[in-house]
Amino acid sequence: MYQMPTGSPSLRTIAMPSDANPDGDIFGGWIMSQMDIASGVFAARKAKCRVVTVAVDAMTFLKPVYIGDDVSCFCSVVRYGKTSLVVHVETWVQRHHSELIEKVTEGNFTFVAIDAEGQSTPIVRTDEEN
Repeated sequence: MYQMPTGSPSLRTIAMPSDANPDGDIFGGWIMSQMDIASGVFAARKAKCRVVTVAVDAMTFLKPVYIGDDVSCFCSVVRYGKTSLVVHVETWVQRHHSELIEKVTEGNFTFVAIDAEGQSTPIVRTDEEN
């Protein structure tokens, strides 16, 4: 059994019928897009500037997501580079009309910080982020 991360999720949403195949399973692409949104907002907060997704690695789907599931994405920094950061995203669900909570997927999303002209820019971190 997995232990749900502590703290607040970076994104929380409900899986809807329009996000599912005819059997009621939520599309993996929809889940990945939610993870990209969550990690992008998280990365921009950490970088204190605009960021763009440049890679998705180590994506693992553990269990399906179903219509009505409460989907939560939890983010943490794996590492910082000069102009980039890698964010680990764990996606958890609380099953519809249930108390059951399960980890359904995880992956690493790499972002590059960019300036107003779209060029990479150094990430300035505070002491507590080192």
